[in-house]
Amino acid sequence: MLLAAFSVGVFAQAGPPFRTDDPETPGNKHWEINLGWLGDRNPGSGSYQIPDFDINYGLGDRIQLKYEVPIAIEETRPQPATANQPAEDGSVVAGLGQSLLGVKYRFYEHHPGDPWFGRRPPSKAVPSAGDSEEPAVNFSVGTYPQLSLNNPTSSVRRGVVANGPDFFLPIESNWRLGPIRFDGEVGYHFGNHSLPQSWIRGLIVGHEFTDRTEAYLEIYDEQDANRIPAGYGTGQFATGQPKQRESTLGLGGRQALNHDKTLVLLLMGGRSFQSASAVSGQPSWIAYVGLQVLLGPKEAVTPQVEQKVPNLGPQ
Repeated sequence: MLLAAFSVGVFAQAGPPFRTDDPETPGNKHWEINLGWLGDRNPGSGSYQIPDFDINYGLGDRIQLKYEVPIAIEETRPQPATANQPAEDGSVVAGLGQSLLGVKYRFYEHHPGDPWFGRRPPSKAVPSAGDSEEPAVNFSVGTYPQLSLNNPTSSVRRGVVANGPDFFLPIESNWRLGPIRFDGEVGYHFGNHSLPQSWIRGLIVGHEFTDRTEAYLEIYDEQDANRIPAGYGTGQFATGQPKQRESTLGLGGRQALNHDKTLVLLLMGGRSFQSASAVSGQPSWIAYVGLQVLLGPKEAVTPQVEQKVPNLGPQ
């Protein structure tokens, strides 16, 4: 963050490969398809999605529709015997993960020079022909309700996924402070009778080195808000455990692979900045490797009209 403070052209864009999301949407009639390989591992267990299918569609300029489903793997790592517990064997189970449905809505955005409240001045609402491009948004706020549902498979019974449903309600913002751009997110998982409720908090800051290369730093925290009594869930999702928490520091970015920037490489890696153990929930490492495909109609370019001087004949 200190290095970024002395950079120029700094901005931040959340979403894959990061855990923190932002109010930005793909644009009207545009598709954003993310194919990612994710990992989250601690000394006692590991969760992997290989791959994760994340499909997003822009409905207008401020709304995004989302459908996401992974192929999930849950690993239980062998544990040695202790004074209180016998040794435990390891196991690996795999299957179809939960389906996630979401609707993102960016309900507020501010441009430099505009009033913070009320409507934009008519003179700035639609730039006239020949004007320069509209100033970039320097502050925006949105919400992104998401619902996770179990698919009609045996994944819950075998311990591949938690027993749903789970409703997640976040507030997301994107803002500029001088040359620095930030994305922040705060949200709440409402859980159910066998899945704890939890808070999430995320912040990223980043720099665009070129129009094709971006790098970001992320701080993310998810913490259980309650504890579910024993007797629910299977495997890593069995209840009765202490409250879990993941506090991670990640570094990653995006690299466009073609001239049109419609094919983008996504990379992120990190770990907990607290002590990782088999019971704490803190990960030894997290990772995301993926490919983003951007599809949609090309933006129309307004032709420049040549101003001709009428021929008035000899003076």
